[in-house]
Amino acid sequence: MAARIDGKTLLVIGGAGTIGSSFIRAALRFKPAGLVVVDTNENGLTELTRDLRNGTNFNIPEDYLSYPMDFGAPVFAKMLRHRGGFDIVANFAAHKHVRSEKDRFSIEAMLENNVFKAKNLLDLLLEFPPERYFSVSTDKAANPVNVMGASKKLMEEVILAYYKDFPVSTARFANVAFSNGSLPAGFLERLAKGQPLSAPTSVKRYFVSPEESGQLCLIACVMGEAGHVFFPKLGEEQMMTFSKIGEDFLRAQGLEPDYCKTEAEALAKAAARPPMSNAYPVLFTPANTSGEKGFEEFYTPGEDIDLDTYAELGFVRNAVRRSRQELSPLIDGLRDIMDQPDTDKRTIVRALKALIPNFAHMETGRSLDGKM
Repeated sequence: MAARIDGKTLLVIGGAGTIGSSFIRAALRFKPAGLVVVDTNENGLTELTRDLRNGTNFNIPEDYLSYPMDFGAPVFAKMLRHRGGFDIVANFAAHKHVRSEKDRFSIEAMLENNVFKAKNLLDLLLEFPPERYFSVSTDKAANPVNVMGASKKLMEEVILAYYKDFPVSTARFANVAFSNGSLPAGFLERLAKGQPLSAPTSVKRYFVSPEESGQLCLIACVMGEAGHVFFPKLGEEQMMTFSKIGEDFLRAQGLEPDYCKTEAEALAKAAARPPMSNAYPVLFTPANTSGEKGFEEFYTPGEDIDLDTYAELGFVRNAVRRSRQELSPLIDGLRDIMDQPDTDKRTIVRALKALIPNFAHMETGRSLDGKM
């Protein structure tokens, strides 16, 4: 890994997020010659830089810059062309929440970020082919049941369409525990504000730590062969429910869950809770919103899986690879659907099913925005 990172220039897109910043911390254990971090979150970039500068185990190159910009904007292309490209490019910019599936507008924003901009970036990189290109995926891309997972599966195919142009790889992995915007991170917010904890009881998920997420992505980026899709080797017995995490979280704070049956009951108990009480109101219910799969998978039947090369990681060898010539008109067709004034969510789901045969959308008519 040192031989493939030391002396190289790195571009990290979406580097202010949990996974992107963890990737950067893992990469700076080595000695890159340059690091440019791009993210639309200006405050996040500021905190990342402060954290790196105050750390003691990071080899921050003299050529370090953070840019608060959109990787799909013209100014980004100007910056990349001015620099003459990068040796290693890693893209972590993504819509990652199932809750982003609401209507045609939220879905279009998701596809714009996860698919359309990703393709535009790869087309731009054809001018300056990197030695390594990596983009993060999700376990929800395996047998997707929600639009977010379908968009990530389509993103995988977009990336792999360029595998003959420069080495590309990706990684599907578990939920990152206490990552920005995650439900466990929300537990910290709810507790600090004295609000009830709410979580589904019927949803099981795999979890990795932020540090592990960065390590996994760095290994996949610099060690993976062209077209490999990495994943952590986790067994079904390692899956956890969010409600179990909520219970363990409260008990780690010296509190006991006070189980409620309705949102109104949970809110009332939170408002009336004495400051020194160790009973804390929780609302744990079965999942009933669109796209909530009972459990996640890292690969699907028919994919050629390597479980032997790495002790902790596996990878898919033969993920679907369409040519750029085949894929480009399909993506253009999806863009055209987005531009039609009468397009609705069902139209988009049908279009995605045509592109991704194993996309089995789960529609309940309810969004997470309608729940506590």
